[in-house]
Amino acid sequence: MFQINENYLQLNQSYLFSTIAKKIDAFSASHPGADLIRLGIGDVTLPLSPAVIGALHAAVDDMAQKESFRGYGPEQGYDFLREKIAEIDFRQRGIAISADEIFIGDGSKSDTGNIGDILGGDNLVAITNPVYPVYMDTSIMRIGNSDKLFLLSCTAENGFLPEIPAQRVDVIYLCYPNNPTGTVMTRPELKKWVDWALENESLILFDAAYEAYIQDDNLPKSIYEIENAALCAIEFRSFSKNAGFTGLRCSYTVVPKSLKVRAGNGEMVSLHGLWNRRQSTKFNGTAYIVQRAAEAVYSPQGQQEIREMVAYYMHNAGIIREGLIEKGFTVFGGEHAPYIWLQCPSGLDSWSFFDLLLDRCHIVGTPGIGFGTNGEGYFRLTAFNSRERTKEAIKRIKDWSI
Repeated sequence: MFQINENYLQLNQSYLFSTIAKKIDAFSASHPGADLIRLGIGDVTLPLSPAVIGALHAAVDDMAQKESFRGYGPEQGYDFLREKIAEIDFRQRGIAISADEIFIGDGSKSDTGNIGDILGGDNLVAITNPVYPVYMDTSIMRIGNSDKLFLLSCTAENGFLPEIPAQRVDVIYLCYPNNPTGTVMTRPELKKWVDWALENESLILFDAAYEAYIQDDNLPKSIYEIENAALCAIEFRSFSKNAGFTGLRCSYTVVPKSLKVRAGNGEMVSLHGLWNRRQSTKFNGTAYIVQRAAEAVYSPQGQQEIREMVAYYMHNAGIIREGLIEKGFTVFGGEHAPYIWLQCPSGLDSWSFFDLLLDRCHIVGTPGIGFGTNGEGYFRLTAFNSRERTKEAIKRIKDWSI
C-alpha cells in the first residue's frame, strides 16, 4: 500500500481559523439574526485604493490586446515590480537590496511555509510561543513534532519578546511587529538576534508583513537595517494588510545573494539559488494584473493612499486598545500593529472567553491558545473591521457585566 507523510497526523485536526469558522456557523444557526462583529481573522474591510483599481483596469485592458497580452510570466516576478520594491522599500531607506534578490509570491502564508523546501530535515527549528500557526504547522509537516522543534517562551514577563536560546538552533522564525501579540522589537533587540545568528551560523526567517504599521521611525521595519543581516536572514513581506490585498494575493520574499550555507560536501551554497530553483519548479508566478496592481502601490498616489489605509486601521486599533484599558483589561499591542492582545478576565481560559464574548456581545475574536501554549489565558482582536463596527464592538464590551 502507498504511504503518506505521517507528519500530518501530528497536526491538530483543524487549522485554528477553520475551527473558529465552524463555531461561528453553529452559533449563527442557533441564533438567527444575531448581529455579529468580526474582530478575529486578520482580513481587511476597506476597498482597494483608487490607484490600485486604476492599475487593475489598465492591466485587464492589456490582457485584451494582442500586443500587450501576457501569458506565463517570470516565476521570480516582473522586473517592473521588483525594481520598484528594491528602490522604495529598501534603497531609499539606505538598504542595499537589489531587484533580483526579490521574489514575488502569492502571500506570506505561502512563502513562510514553502521556505522549508530548501532547508534540511535535520535542522533544529526555533519558533516563538505564542506564534502565527503557519510557522509551527508547516514545520511539523516537514520534520514532525519532534525534538527538532524548539519553542521560545514569550510571556508578559519578558514583554512577549523571546530570549536568545541557551542551546544552539539552526533556524529561527521571528515576526515583528508580532502576530498575535502586537509587540515590536527595537533595533538593539533585533541586533542581538543578528549577532547570535552570525556567531552560530544560523538562519533567521524574518516575517515583516506588518512593518507598515510601525509608528516610530526609530523602530526597524526591516531586518536588513541591522548590519550584516543579509548574511543570515531571509525577509518576508506582504501587500495584504498595508494595501488591502487579502483577496488579490501578492507578497515578496527577499533572499540576499550574500546568504550562503556550507553543504555536506563542504561547498558553500547560495540560498538565493536554491529558492530560485524551488520557485522555478513549483511556482508559475503571480498574475500579471496583480503585479501591476502592486506596482501602483509604489506610485506617489499609491503611497499616500496606503498610508491613509494604515492610519485608518491604526485608529481602529487605538479605539480597541483604549476602550479595553478603560474597561480594566490588561492589554498589549495596538500601538505599532493592527493586533490587540488582551489577558482574559477572571482567570478564564481563552476558548471560554471566546464563547462568552460571542454569546454575550456577539463579537468574534481569536483565542490565544490557538497560537501556542503561552497563548492560553489571552485573546487577540484585530483592527480590520470598519470604524463604525469597531466602535460598536467596544461599546458592547464596555456595557458587558463580565
